[in-house]
Amino acid sequence: MILEEEVKVGDVVSANINSAHVFKKYGIDFCCGGGISIQKACEKKNVNLESLLLDLKNLDENVMPSQNFKNWELDFLIDYIVNTHHIYVKESLEMLDAYASKVARVHGEGHPRVVKIYEWFLAVKEELTAHMQKEEMVLFPYIKELVASNRAGSNIELSHFGSVQNPISMMETEHEKAGDILKEIGKLSDNYNPPDWACNTFKALYAKLDEFEQDLHLHVHLENNILFPKAILLETKLSN
Repeated sequence: MILEEEVKVGDVVSANINSAHVFKKYGIDFCCGGGISIQKACEKKNVNLESLLLDLKNLDENVMPSQNFKNWELDFLIDYIVNTHHIYVKESLEMLDAYASKVARVHGEGHPRVVKIYEWFLAVKEELTAHMQKEEMVLFPYIKELVASNRAGSNIELSHFGSVQNPISMMETEHEKAGDILKEIGKLSDNYNPPDWACNTFKALYAKLDEFEQDLHLHVHLENNILFPKAILLETKLSN
């Protein structure tokens, strides 16, 4: 991909998943906020455009085939998202709940930020649990039906929810909401840097929250910037 200021952030990450690390370095959102140009993203974050473009150009352009998500079949990509990211989220939410509740209980009086962090965590836990269920029970099966119909060379009738754009719009809104909650947690935790006096559980909580947010960025990128746009195009093709 030719790197120009007008290229969208999400398109760059779709072309080379390693570029996600560059955008992360500069604090630029490549999942929910990936729909804007590199130039606008830099202006928004007050980032030096030339420095970021140089870092992107210095990346290894040889993307491993296993990372070339944009070339995967949509049903395979869905299975990957569920078996990798959804399972990770479900397992991590339980672990984070145990960590966050303990830290809030033990250190909340002297460090009230951790109480607020736990409150925000409970909000994102509820949001993501319901969100993934809707994807697994409604949206993803329908996209798989589109893929099957395309392979069979047959048309498909629209679902009870109308166009696939309707649930996708809802999922994208929920992605943004979850991302905003994690941004609040990031601010409260000083970007997941525990205080010097933090106990091991405190340190484990912040490290896991950092890991969790990074995984969610890739998770949302795969859906918002690859799966969803391709599903919309496929449904349009089959409806004509």
